[in-house]
Amino acid sequence: MTSNRRIITALLLTTLLCTLSVQSSPSAATEEPPGDSGQASKGMTYFQAAVLGIVEGVTEYLPVSSTGHLLLAQRIMGIGTDGDSSNPDSRSSKDAADAYAICIQAGAIIAVLGLYMKRVKLMLLGLLGRSPEGLRMVVNLVAAFMPAAAIGLVLHKAIKAYLFGPWPIVFAWFIGGLAILWIEGVRRSGRSLQGRGTGLSTMNIRMALIIGLIQCLAMWPGVSRSLATILGGILVGLSTPAAVEFSFLLGVLTLGAATVFDGLKHGREMMEAFNTGALLLGLVTAFLSAVISVKWMVSYLNRHGLEIFGYYRVAVALLAATLLLGGWI
Repeated sequence: MTSNRRIITALLLTTLLCTLSVQSSPSAATEEPPGDSGQASKGMTYFQAAVLGIVEGVTEYLPVSSTGHLLLAQRIMGIGTDGDSSNPDSRSSKDAADAYAICIQAGAIIAVLGLYMKRVKLMLLGLLGRSPEGLRMVVNLVAAFMPAAAIGLVLHKAIKAYLFGPWPIVFAWFIGGLAILWIEGVRRSGRSLQGRGTGLSTMNIRMALIIGLIQCLAMWPGVSRSLATILGGILVGLSTPAAVEFSFLLGVLTLGAATVFDGLKHGREMMEAFNTGALLLGLVTAFLSAVISVKWMVSYLNRHGLEIFGYYRVAVALLAATLLLGGWI
């Protein structure tokens, strides 16, 4: 229980850090003194860039929704929210902020590639025809990636227009938290979902496609891609450690594609709004915090269930709802 409290406290402190940054750091470069270039980076202070990188790295592979945390953190810090959608300049600022939140995922992607280098090498050998197991993993990852790629291309604009807002995120956090607690309750009762699943060596394309379809639910910000794919893996028969590893590796493909897509589409606006310094700082802090987060999560889930994340999601949903209703964010 002591370990659980520490983790919940750490995650909540990350959210509170974003809140406190509003008071300690201006939300836009226009509020900075003209000569204070060491403190600001064209529309975003370096402190804010570091906070967003930490939030991204900590939450990307935890089943708590990094997109939800990033969008809420941006709203708290006033990044990309300074106008209405009918104003082209304001729209450009919002697109730049959203693209920044997605592109700093590259730091978390690199962290996973490094931590799972043995598996990555095995897949490379598979592509060279030297490892049947590695080739099978590549095929399964591509199969799991395709549903999100297809649906994302078709519904990308609608998702950003209707779901990239605070209340849809709060709703997804809350419902996702309740879903985790229900599933963990079922597992403890012994009725099903015992977690005695198989390893990745027994995985087939059908299982991968099912996980990929479930991953599409995470296009709703706040649902969490990690949560959807881990639960999807458990539902198709993988053990929790195997489901976590597959989720992480699938994230490399899915997040990598999203990063490239948004980088190409809104890269110009992003660089004009925040410049290279802010982007690099976000990438570095995302990488470092993701390494710590992923190592902890793998170790934790080898000994515990997902229940802690259910409680956290419900708590952060209630906190965010309170702040929204009170007009504080």
